[in-house]
Amino acid sequence: MIGRVQEMNQLERMYTSARFEFMVMYGRRRIGKTTILQEFSKTHKTIFFSAQEKNDALNLQDFSRLVQEYFDRNFISNFANWEDALNYLGRKSQNQRTVLIVDEFPFLAETNPSIKSILQHKIDHDWKERNLFLILCGSSVSFMLNDVMGYKSPLYGRSTGSMEVLPFDYLESAAFFPNYAEEEKLIAYGMLGGVPRYLNAFDPGRSLRENLISEILAEGAFLNDEPQTMLRMELREPPVYNSILEAVANGCNRVVEIADRIHEEKSKCSKYMLTLQTLRLLEKHVPCGEPDSSKRGIYEIADHFYKFWYRYVFSNKSYYSMLGIDKAADEIMGEINEYMGPVFEDICRQYLIRRAKAGTLPFTPYTIGKWWGNNPVIKAQDDVDLLALDRKGQRGIFVECKFRNRPMAMEEYDDLVTATEAFPNVKEKMLLFISKSGFTEAVKRRAEKEGAELVEAGEMYG
Repeated sequence: MIGRVQEMNQLERMYTSARFEFMVMYGRRRIGKTTILQEFSKTHKTIFFSAQEKNDALNLQDFSRLVQEYFDRNFISNFANWEDALNYLGRKSQNQRTVLIVDEFPFLAETNPSIKSILQHKIDHDWKERNLFLILCGSSVSFMLNDVMGYKSPLYGRSTGSMEVLPFDYLESAAFFPNYAEEEKLIAYGMLGGVPRYLNAFDPGRSLRENLISEILAEGAFLNDEPQTMLRMELREPPVYNSILEAVANGCNRVVEIADRIHEEKSKCSKYMLTLQTLRLLEKHVPCGEPDSSKRGIYEIADHFYKFWYRYVFSNKSYYSMLGIDKAADEIMGEINEYMGPVFEDICRQYLIRRAKAGTLPFTPYTIGKWWGNNPVIKAQDDVDLLALDRKGQRGIFVECKFRNRPMAMEEYDDLVTATEAFPNVKEKMLLFISKSGFTEAVKRRAEKEGAELVEAGEMYG
């Protein structure tokens, strides 16, 4: 299994505890929650119950068989109710560490809402004294946050740990393609993001273009209609959400712009966008150094595959069907550098965070992100690809990120120097340039003279 070291370590810590433990695990579909739990179960005896979308009696029947065969190696009969089933589990776990995993817990709770109160009663009056490790896992992020961990839930305050399983970062995603060149790994991450199921869809023995054709553009391919499938599973009105995501993927990043683009009221748009944020598909950004409440916030698609899919596949479905998938692939690859600009900034942000954790930056940043706004020196709008500020805002790292097929030129060096002038309160300024294709000799000489740092893409992760 690639990655997931921290997740496995957390499970191991809770398993080796000498007390009752209750973990709530959640994360969007395809993110790899079940894989983590299956990997954990390979080295520990677990009762692994996968709830299914069927009625409560049938789920109870499956659970009855599972726990009886686990403890007694024999199935006698179904338990009459969940209270009896959980009482049996509690009795049997007195003298041994017992791990109960309930995967897709929302399927169980939606057909029997009382199961949360039943579990709460068992935890409070029995299981706290048992050698039990309970894991409830679910793909419905909003359900797990509100109906399991929310303050109105009967289970509120009972969990001893929680885990949101997040997408892989660039470094982990690149491990899926060990034979790709550095640029190909970067583009693969831009196309697929960090969701393991999507990364596994590409054949690492085939080129990016071949994978793009066979796994994304071809009718019937898993990734060809995956975002549509996911929205239909999660949401009641997919057309509105589709329209919002398409608008954002094509450059509309403020609520008023999105509302105008899709011809919906601003208040309705805001409501739907909040849902997409809960699903971890949309995220709000404010200029680095400003509070989350800043009115200059913009929205971006959080998942790179969704960003790629809505920009190309969804927006051009009819056009590509006439053009043909081979020519469509050529067209996409021909403009991939433009698409990769914001993706590369995200990869550079991850690099900066890794360096901060490793202690190889001049200071530990208090905030890291993109900055945009008015530069009073040039009396015009300006931006910084990536900015890191210390807690007091007196030290800053200004980063220029370039994903181009030519070495970074002096003009781009000058642009970043000019942008730093919008921050007169930052007394100590470090310049960092990150380029896919290296730097001109003039830039190298100037950087050495002025103490700026130059990093090529391949040097970010070795």
